[in-house]
Amino acid sequence: MPIAAPTADELALLQDEAVRFTRELIRIDTTNFGGNDPETWGKGETEAAEYVVERLCEVGLEPQVVESHPGRPSVLVTVPGEDRERGGLILHGHLDVVPARAEDWSVDPFGAEIIDGMIYGRGAVDMKDMVGMILAVARHLARSGQAPPRDLMFAFFADEENASVWGAQWLVENHPELFDGMTEAISEVGGYSITLPEESTGEDVRAYLVQTAEKGLAWGRLRATGRAGHGSVPNDENAIVRLAHAITAIDEHEFPIEYIASVRALFDGITEITGQGWDEQDIDRFLPLTGGARHFVAGTLRDSANLTMLESGYKVNVIPQTAEAGFDCRFLPGHQEELLALLDELAGEHVEVVVDHIGVSVDSPRESPLVDAMTAAVQAEDPGSKVLPYCLSAGTDNKPLSLLGIAGYGFAPLQLPADLDFAPLFHGVDERVPVDAVRFGARVLLRLVATC
Repeated sequence: MPIAAPTADELALLQDEAVRFTRELIRIDTTNFGGNDPETWGKGETEAAEYVVERLCEVGLEPQVVESHPGRPSVLVTVPGEDRERGGLILHGHLDVVPARAEDWSVDPFGAEIIDGMIYGRGAVDMKDMVGMILAVARHLARSGQAPPRDLMFAFFADEENASVWGAQWLVENHPELFDGMTEAISEVGGYSITLPEESTGEDVRAYLVQTAEKGLAWGRLRATGRAGHGSVPNDENAIVRLAHAITAIDEHEFPIEYIASVRALFDGITEITGQGWDEQDIDRFLPLTGGARHFVAGTLRDSANLTMLESGYKVNVIPQTAEAGFDCRFLPGHQEELLALLDELAGEHVEVVVDHIGVSVDSPRESPLVDAMTAAVQAEDPGSKVLPYCLSAGTDNKPLSLLGIAGYGFAPLQLPADLDFAPLFHGVDERVPVDAVRFGARVLLRLVATC
Protein backbone atom coordinates (compact mmCIF):
# COMPACT_ATOMS: atom_id res chain seq x y z
CA MET A 1 0.00 0.00 0.00
CA PRO A 2 1.47 3.41 -0.95
CA ILE A 3 2.21 5.77 1.92
CA ALA A 4 0.03 8.84 2.21
CA ALA A 5 0.79 11.92 0.14
CA PRO A 6 2.54 14.66 2.14
CA THR A 7 0.71 17.76 3.27
CA ALA A 8 1.70 21.10 1.77
CA ASP A 9 3.77 21.90 4.85
CA GLU A 10 5.45 18.49 4.82
CA LEU A 11 6.30 18.85 1.14
CA ALA A 12 7.73 22.32 1.67
CA LEU A 13 9.89 21.02 4.54
CA LEU A 14 11.12 18.09 2.43
CA GLN A 15 12.29 20.41 -0.33
CA ASP A 16 13.78 23.00 2.00
CA GLU A 17 15.73 20.32 3.82
CA ALA A 18 17.06 18.82 0.57
CA VAL A 19 18.48 22.22 -0.40
CA ARG A 20 19.80 22.95 3.09
CA PHE A 21 21.47 19.57 3.45
CA THR A 22 23.05 19.88 0.01
CA ARG A 23 24.59 23.24 0.92
CA GLU A 24 25.71 22.22 4.40
CA LEU A 25 27.35 19.07 3.06
CA ILE A 26 29.19 21.04 0.37
CA ARG A 27 30.64 23.22 3.13
CA ILE A 28 32.24 20.12 4.67
CA ASP A 29 35.44 19.59 2.68
CA THR A 30 35.44 15.86 1.96
CA THR A 31 38.19 15.95 -0.66
CA ASN A 32 39.47 12.52 -1.59
CA PHE A 33 43.02 12.70 -2.93
CA GLY A 34 43.09 9.00 -3.73
CA GLY A 35 45.53 6.40 -2.61
CA ASN A 36 45.34 3.94 0.25
CA ASP A 37 47.67 5.61 2.76
CA PRO A 38 45.78 6.64 5.93
CA GLU A 39 48.30 9.43 6.46
CA THR A 40 46.87 11.27 3.44
CA TRP A 41 43.22 11.01 4.49
CA GLY A 42 41.57 14.15 5.79
CA LYS A 43 38.88 14.50 8.42
CA GLY A 44 36.17 15.57 6.00
CA GLU A 45 34.50 12.23 5.42
CA THR A 46 34.24 11.61 9.16
CA GLU A 47 32.72 15.05 9.69
CA ALA A 48 30.22 14.49 6.87
CA ALA A 49 29.29 11.05 8.22
CA GLU A 50 28.74 12.55 11.67
CA TYR A 51 26.55 15.23 10.09
CA VAL A 52 24.43 12.56 8.36
CA VAL A 53 24.14 10.54 11.58
CA GLU A 54 22.96 13.61 13.50
CA ARG A 55 20.29 14.40 10.92
CA LEU A 56 19.03 10.80 11.00
CA CYS A 57 19.04 10.53 14.77
CA GLU A 58 17.08 13.79 15.07
CA VAL A 59 14.03 11.99 13.65
CA GLY A 60 14.43 8.80 15.63
CA LEU A 61 16.32 6.68 13.12
CA GLU A 62 19.21 4.51 14.33
CA PRO A 63 21.96 4.53 11.71
CA GLN A 64 24.91 2.19 11.71
CA VAL A 65 28.41 3.54 11.10
CA VAL A 66 30.92 1.12 9.60
CA GLU A 67 34.56 2.14 9.17
CA SER A 68 36.85 0.33 6.77
CA HIS A 69 39.67 2.26 8.45
CA PRO A 70 39.64 5.15 10.91
CA GLY A 71 38.55 8.14 8.88
CA ARG A 72 36.68 6.16 6.21
CA PRO A 73 33.16 5.76 7.62
CA SER A 74 30.03 4.74 5.76
CA VAL A 75 26.56 5.25 7.22
CA LEU A 76 23.64 2.80 6.73
CA VAL A 77 20.08 2.91 7.97
CA THR A 78 17.08 0.78 7.00
CA VAL A 79 13.43 1.81 7.12
CA PRO A 80 11.35 -1.40 7.34
CA GLY A 81 8.73 -1.83 4.65
CA GLU A 82 5.17 -3.05 4.80
CA ASP A 83 6.05 -6.19 2.83
CA ARG A 84 9.21 -7.62 4.42
CA GLU A 85 9.23 -10.51 1.95
CA ARG A 86 9.88 -8.28 -1.05
CA GLY A 87 13.37 -7.44 -2.13
CA GLY A 88 14.56 -4.16 -0.65
CA LEU A 89 15.69 -0.99 -2.40
CA ILE A 90 18.93 0.87 -1.59
CA LEU A 91 19.12 4.63 -2.08
CA HIS A 92 22.78 5.48 -1.87
CA GLY A 93 25.22 8.33 -2.28
CA HIS A 94 28.87 8.99 -1.53
CA LEU A 95 30.17 11.64 0.84
CA ASP A 96 33.60 12.26 -0.70
CA VAL A 97 34.46 14.62 -3.57
CA VAL A 98 37.37 15.09 -5.96
CA PRO A 99 39.83 17.94 -5.31
CA ALA A 100 39.04 21.51 -6.32
CA ARG A 101 41.74 24.16 -6.88
CA ALA A 102 40.26 27.34 -5.39
CA GLU A 103 42.31 29.55 -7.73
CA ASP A 104 40.55 27.99 -10.74
CA TRP A 105 37.06 28.72 -9.46
CA SER A 106 35.07 31.97 -9.61
CA VAL A 107 33.70 31.22 -6.10
CA ASP A 108 34.81 29.37 -2.99
CA PRO A 109 34.45 25.68 -4.01
CA PHE A 110 33.30 24.86 -0.48
CA GLY A 111 31.15 27.94 0.06
CA ALA A 112 27.85 26.57 -1.30
CA GLU A 113 26.87 30.03 -2.52
CA ILE A 114 23.60 30.48 -4.38
CA ILE A 115 24.09 32.58 -7.50
CA ASP A 116 21.37 33.06 -10.10
CA GLY A 117 19.41 30.16 -8.67
CA MET A 118 22.39 27.78 -8.69
CA ILE A 119 24.16 26.16 -5.74
CA TYR A 120 27.90 26.36 -6.45
CA GLY A 121 30.43 24.05 -4.89
CA ARG A 122 32.45 20.88 -5.17
CA GLY A 123 29.99 18.05 -4.90
CA ALA A 124 26.99 20.07 -6.08
CA VAL A 125 26.21 17.38 -8.68
CA ASP A 126 28.72 14.72 -7.65
CA MET A 127 26.94 14.01 -5.47
CA LYS A 128 25.91 15.98 -2.41
CA ASP A 129 22.72 17.06 -4.15
CA MET A 130 21.54 13.44 -4.22
CA VAL A 131 22.77 12.87 -0.66
CA GLY A 132 20.76 15.90 0.43
CA MET A 133 17.67 14.60 -1.36
CA ILE A 134 17.78 11.08 0.06
CA LEU A 135 18.57 12.38 3.54
CA ALA A 136 15.48 14.61 3.34
CA VAL A 137 13.36 11.68 2.11
CA ALA A 138 14.60 9.42 4.93
CA ARG A 139 13.69 12.08 7.49
CA HIS A 140 10.23 12.58 5.99
CA LEU A 141 9.50 8.85 6.18
CA ALA A 142 10.66 8.73 9.79
CA ARG A 143 8.51 11.71 10.76
CA SER A 144 5.45 10.29 9.00
CA GLY A 145 5.67 7.00 10.89
CA GLN A 146 4.38 5.14 7.83
CA ALA A 147 6.00 2.06 6.40
CA PRO A 148 7.01 2.23 2.72
CA PRO A 149 5.84 -0.62 0.47
CA ARG A 150 9.13 -2.47 0.91
CA ASP A 151 12.34 -2.18 2.91
CA LEU A 152 14.40 0.88 2.11
CA MET A 153 18.08 1.18 2.93
CA PHE A 154 19.65 4.63 2.90
CA ALA A 155 23.42 4.33 2.46
CA PHE A 156 26.05 7.06 2.55
CA PHE A 157 29.37 5.63 1.39
CA ALA A 158 32.97 6.69 1.78
CA ASP A 159 35.68 6.67 -0.89
CA GLU A 160 33.65 6.41 -4.10
CA GLU A 161 36.05 8.81 -5.81
CA ASN A 162 38.85 6.29 -5.28
CA ALA A 163 36.92 3.48 -6.99
CA SER A 164 35.01 2.64 -3.78
CA VAL A 165 38.03 0.79 -2.35
CA TRP A 166 37.42 1.77 1.30
CA GLY A 167 33.68 2.36 0.92
CA ALA A 168 31.10 0.26 -0.91
CA GLN A 169 33.71 -2.17 -2.26
CA TRP A 170 35.10 -2.85 1.21
CA LEU A 171 31.61 -3.29 2.67
CA VAL A 172 30.62 -5.75 -0.06
CA GLU A 173 33.80 -7.78 0.42
CA ASN A 174 33.86 -7.73 4.23
CA HIS A 175 30.24 -7.31 5.32
CA PRO A 176 27.95 -8.54 2.54
CA GLU A 177 25.38 -9.47 5.20
CA LEU A 178 24.61 -5.78 5.63
CA PHE A 179 22.86 -5.90 2.27
CA ASP A 180 20.87 -9.10 2.82
CA GLY A 181 17.44 -8.83 1.26
CA MET A 182 18.35 -5.91 -0.99
CA THR A 183 17.71 -6.54 -4.67
CA GLU A 184 17.84 -3.11 -6.35
CA ALA A 185 19.64 0.18 -5.87
CA ILE A 186 19.54 3.73 -7.17
CA SER A 187 22.25 6.35 -7.07
CA GLU A 188 23.90 9.09 -9.12
CA VAL A 189 24.32 10.20 -12.74
CA GLY A 190 20.89 9.40 -14.04
CA GLY A 191 17.40 10.80 -13.85
CA TYR A 192 18.41 14.23 -15.13
CA SER A 193 16.71 15.87 -18.08
CA ILE A 194 17.73 16.84 -21.57
CA THR A 195 15.47 18.91 -23.81
CA LEU A 196 14.39 17.62 -27.22
CA PRO A 197 12.24 19.03 -30.04
CA GLU A 198 9.13 16.83 -30.27
CA GLU A 199 8.17 16.04 -33.85
CA SER A 200 4.43 15.60 -33.24
CA THR A 201 3.85 18.92 -31.46
CA GLY A 202 6.74 21.09 -32.56
CA GLU A 203 7.31 21.92 -28.90
CA ASP A 204 10.27 21.15 -26.69
CA VAL A 205 9.89 18.17 -24.38
CA ARG A 206 12.10 17.05 -21.52
CA ALA A 207 13.47 13.51 -21.60
CA TYR A 208 14.88 12.13 -18.35
CA LEU A 209 17.76 9.69 -18.75
CA VAL A 210 17.71 6.73 -16.38
CA GLN A 211 21.09 5.07 -16.19
CA THR A 212 20.58 1.36 -16.71
CA ALA A 213 24.19 0.51 -17.59
CA GLU A 214 27.68 1.79 -16.93
CA LYS A 215 31.07 1.01 -18.36
CA GLY A 216 33.60 -0.93 -16.37
CA LEU A 217 36.97 0.50 -15.42
CA ALA A 218 40.54 -0.69 -15.18
CA TRP A 219 43.08 1.51 -13.41
CA GLY A 220 46.75 0.67 -13.43
CA ARG A 221 50.24 1.34 -14.69
CA LEU A 222 52.47 0.67 -17.64
CA ARG A 223 55.85 -0.35 -16.18
CA ALA A 224 58.76 -0.22 -18.59
CA THR A 225 62.14 -1.70 -17.69
CA GLY A 226 65.51 -1.14 -19.27
CA ARG A 227 69.22 -0.65 -18.56
CA ALA A 228 70.26 2.11 -16.20
CA GLY A 229 73.25 4.19 -17.19
CA HIS A 230 75.04 7.51 -17.51
CA GLY A 231 73.15 10.19 -19.41
CA SER A 232 76.14 10.77 -21.71
CA VAL A 233 76.34 7.17 -22.92
CA PRO A 234 74.21 5.78 -25.80
CA ASN A 235 71.56 3.38 -24.51
CA ASP A 236 69.29 1.28 -26.70
CA GLU A 237 67.43 -0.13 -23.66
CA ASN A 238 66.14 3.15 -22.27
CA ALA A 239 63.06 2.51 -20.11
CA ILE A 240 61.64 5.96 -20.82
CA VAL A 241 61.85 5.43 -24.56
CA ARG A 242 60.23 2.01 -24.26
CA LEU A 243 57.46 3.54 -22.20
CA ALA A 244 57.03 6.31 -24.78
CA HIS A 245 56.57 3.73 -27.55
CA ALA A 246 53.91 1.95 -25.49
CA ILE A 247 52.11 5.21 -24.71
CA THR A 248 52.11 6.18 -28.38
CA ALA A 249 50.80 2.78 -29.48
CA ILE A 250 47.94 2.90 -26.98
CA ASP A 251 47.10 6.54 -27.68
CA GLU A 252 47.02 6.00 -31.44
CA HIS A 253 44.86 2.88 -31.27
CA GLU A 254 41.40 3.54 -32.63
CA PHE A 255 38.82 1.60 -30.67
CA PRO A 256 35.90 0.54 -32.86
CA ILE A 257 32.43 1.89 -32.19
CA GLU A 258 29.95 -0.62 -30.79
CA TYR A 259 26.32 0.22 -30.07
CA ILE A 260 25.33 -1.74 -26.97
CA ALA A 261 21.66 -2.33 -26.19
CA SER A 262 21.21 0.58 -23.77
CA VAL A 263 22.79 3.01 -26.22
CA ARG A 264 20.57 1.79 -29.05
CA ALA A 265 17.52 2.14 -26.80
CA LEU A 266 18.50 5.74 -26.03
CA PHE A 267 19.04 6.66 -29.67
CA ASP A 268 15.83 4.92 -30.75
CA GLY A 269 13.93 6.80 -28.03
CA ILE A 270 15.33 10.14 -29.15
CA THR A 271 14.41 9.31 -32.75
CA GLU A 272 10.85 8.45 -31.69
CA ILE A 273 10.50 11.82 -29.96
CA THR A 274 12.23 14.02 -32.51
CA GLY A 275 11.70 12.16 -35.77
CA GLN A 276 15.43 12.50 -36.46
CA GLY A 277 16.98 9.14 -37.27
CA TRP A 278 20.46 8.09 -36.31
CA ASP A 279 23.07 6.64 -38.64
CA GLU A 280 25.57 4.10 -37.30
CA GLN A 281 28.12 5.36 -39.83
CA ASP A 282 27.72 9.05 -38.95
CA ILE A 283 26.76 9.27 -35.29
CA ASP A 284 28.48 12.63 -34.76
CA ARG A 285 25.59 14.38 -36.49
CA PHE A 286 23.11 12.86 -34.02
CA LEU A 287 25.01 13.38 -30.76
CA PRO A 288 24.15 17.11 -30.37
CA LEU A 289 20.55 16.07 -29.71
CA THR A 290 21.69 14.55 -26.41
CA GLY A 291 22.37 18.05 -25.08
CA GLY A 292 23.88 18.21 -21.62
CA ALA A 293 24.43 14.43 -21.63
CA ARG A 294 26.50 14.50 -24.81
CA HIS A 295 29.90 13.91 -23.22
CA PHE A 296 28.63 10.97 -21.17
CA VAL A 297 26.87 9.47 -24.18
CA ALA A 298 29.88 9.91 -26.48
CA GLY A 299 31.97 8.02 -23.93
CA THR A 300 29.71 4.95 -24.22
CA LEU A 301 30.25 4.33 -27.92
CA ARG A 302 33.55 2.50 -27.56
CA ASP A 303 36.18 1.31 -25.11
CA SER A 304 38.80 3.84 -24.10
CA ALA A 305 42.32 3.99 -22.67
CA ASN A 306 43.76 7.27 -21.41
CA LEU A 307 47.24 7.83 -20.01
CA THR A 308 46.99 9.99 -16.92
CA MET A 309 50.27 10.01 -14.94
CA LEU A 310 54.04 9.72 -15.48
CA GLU A 311 56.85 8.77 -13.10
CA SER A 312 60.50 8.09 -13.86
CA GLY A 313 64.03 9.06 -13.01
CA TYR A 314 65.73 10.83 -10.13
CA LYS A 315 68.49 12.90 -11.80
CA VAL A 316 68.86 14.49 -15.20
CA ASN A 317 72.16 12.79 -16.03
CA VAL A 318 71.03 9.29 -15.03
CA ILE A 319 69.08 7.03 -17.40
CA PRO A 320 66.59 5.25 -15.12
CA GLN A 321 66.06 1.52 -15.04
CA THR A 322 62.26 1.84 -14.86
CA ALA A 323 59.54 4.22 -16.03
CA GLU A 324 55.82 4.14 -15.32
CA ALA A 325 52.65 5.70 -16.71
CA GLY A 326 49.25 5.54 -15.08
CA PHE A 327 46.24 4.62 -17.20
CA ASP A 328 42.48 4.83 -16.89
CA CYS A 329 40.63 2.38 -19.14
CA ARG A 330 36.85 2.17 -19.50
CA PHE A 331 35.24 -0.82 -21.17
CA LEU A 332 31.76 -1.62 -22.40
CA PRO A 333 29.82 -4.46 -20.73
CA GLY A 334 31.41 -7.78 -21.70
CA HIS A 335 34.68 -6.25 -22.93
CA GLN A 336 36.91 -6.55 -19.85
CA GLU A 337 39.14 -9.44 -20.91
CA GLU A 338 39.31 -8.23 -24.50
CA LEU A 339 40.51 -4.78 -23.46
CA LEU A 340 43.16 -6.04 -21.04
CA ALA A 341 44.52 -8.41 -23.69
CA LEU A 342 44.72 -5.51 -26.15
CA LEU A 343 46.67 -3.41 -23.65
CA ASP A 344 49.24 -6.18 -23.25
CA GLU A 345 49.62 -6.41 -27.00
CA LEU A 346 49.98 -2.67 -27.55
CA ALA A 347 52.40 -2.18 -24.65
CA GLY A 348 54.99 -4.46 -26.19
CA GLU A 349 57.47 -6.95 -24.81
CA HIS A 350 59.42 -4.54 -22.59
CA VAL A 351 56.42 -2.96 -20.86
CA GLU A 352 54.35 -4.73 -18.22
CA VAL A 353 50.67 -3.87 -17.78
CA VAL A 354 49.93 -3.74 -14.05
CA VAL A 355 46.23 -3.57 -13.20
CA ASP A 356 45.67 -2.08 -9.75
CA HIS A 357 41.89 -2.00 -9.73
CA ILE A 358 38.99 -3.41 -11.74
CA GLY A 359 35.51 -1.97 -11.49
CA VAL A 360 32.99 -4.24 -13.17
CA SER A 361 30.57 -2.97 -15.78
CA VAL A 362 26.87 -2.74 -14.91
CA ASP A 363 23.98 -3.69 -17.17
CA SER A 364 20.61 -3.73 -15.37
CA PRO A 365 17.20 -4.53 -16.86
CA ARG A 366 15.79 -1.64 -18.87
CA GLU A 367 12.27 -2.90 -18.30
CA SER A 368 11.22 -3.63 -14.72
CA PRO A 369 8.65 -2.53 -12.13
CA LEU A 370 11.27 -0.20 -10.63
CA VAL A 371 11.90 1.51 -13.98
CA ASP A 372 8.14 1.83 -14.39
CA ALA A 373 7.92 3.42 -10.94
CA MET A 374 10.73 5.86 -11.74
CA THR A 375 8.95 6.81 -14.95
CA ALA A 376 5.66 7.36 -13.14
CA ALA A 377 7.33 9.47 -10.44
CA VAL A 378 9.02 11.73 -12.98
CA GLN A 379 5.93 12.15 -15.13
CA ALA A 380 3.77 12.96 -12.12
CA GLU A 381 6.04 15.94 -11.41
CA ASP A 382 6.67 16.83 -15.07
CA PRO A 383 3.59 15.86 -17.12
CA GLY A 384 4.30 15.20 -20.77
CA SER A 385 7.94 14.36 -20.17
CA LYS A 386 9.62 11.19 -21.44
CA VAL A 387 11.96 8.72 -19.74
CA LEU A 388 14.75 6.98 -21.65
CA PRO A 389 17.50 4.52 -20.69
CA TYR A 390 21.17 5.26 -21.20
CA CYS A 391 24.64 3.99 -20.39
CA LEU A 392 27.10 5.97 -18.25
CA SER A 393 30.71 6.27 -19.33
CA ALA A 394 31.92 6.72 -15.73
CA GLY A 395 31.38 4.57 -12.64
CA THR A 396 29.33 4.57 -9.43
CA ASP A 397 28.96 2.56 -6.24
CA ASN A 398 26.49 0.40 -8.13
CA LYS A 399 29.54 -1.52 -9.38
CA PRO A 400 30.42 -3.26 -6.09
CA LEU A 401 26.76 -3.68 -5.17
CA SER A 402 26.21 -5.52 -8.46
CA LEU A 403 28.64 -8.20 -7.23
CA LEU A 404 25.91 -9.14 -4.74
CA GLY A 405 23.34 -9.46 -7.52
CA ILE A 406 21.83 -6.05 -6.78
CA ALA A 407 20.51 -4.35 -9.93
CA GLY A 408 21.78 -0.78 -9.92
CA TYR A 409 20.39 2.31 -11.60
CA GLY A 410 21.39 5.94 -11.88
CA PHE A 411 18.42 8.01 -10.77
CA ALA A 412 19.22 11.35 -9.14
CA PRO A 413 16.27 13.21 -10.69
CA LEU A 414 17.02 16.78 -11.77
CA GLN A 415 14.92 19.00 -14.01
CA LEU A 416 17.61 20.99 -15.80
CA PRO A 417 17.61 24.11 -17.98
CA ALA A 418 17.82 23.22 -21.67
CA ASP A 419 21.08 25.14 -22.12
CA LEU A 420 22.96 23.68 -19.14
CA ASP A 421 25.97 21.65 -20.30
CA PHE A 422 25.56 19.13 -17.52
CA ALA A 423 28.15 16.38 -18.00
CA PRO A 424 31.23 18.68 -17.82
CA LEU A 425 30.12 19.88 -14.36
CA PHE A 426 31.16 16.50 -12.91
CA HIS A 427 34.70 16.99 -11.56
CA GLY A 428 34.69 20.37 -13.34
CA VAL A 429 35.38 23.96 -12.34
CA ASP A 430 32.43 25.96 -10.93
CA GLU A 431 30.39 22.80 -10.38
CA ARG A 432 26.78 23.80 -9.69
CA VAL A 433 23.20 22.57 -9.53
CA PRO A 434 19.93 24.51 -9.81
CA VAL A 435 18.12 25.00 -6.51
CA ASP A 436 14.81 24.19 -8.21
CA ALA A 437 16.30 20.95 -9.57
CA VAL A 438 17.14 19.77 -6.06
CA ARG A 439 13.63 20.59 -4.89
CA PHE A 440 12.23 18.73 -7.91
CA GLY A 441 14.43 15.71 -7.22
CA ALA A 442 13.31 15.46 -3.61
CA ARG A 443 9.67 15.41 -4.71
CA VAL A 444 10.32 12.72 -7.33
CA LEU A 445 12.28 10.50 -4.95
CA LEU A 446 9.52 10.72 -2.35
CA ARG A 447 6.95 9.68 -4.94
CA LEU A 448 9.19 6.79 -5.95
CA VAL A 449 9.78 5.33 -2.50
CA ALA A 450 6.15 5.87 -1.53
CA THR A 451 4.88 3.67 -4.35
CA CYS A 452 7.58 1.25 -5.49
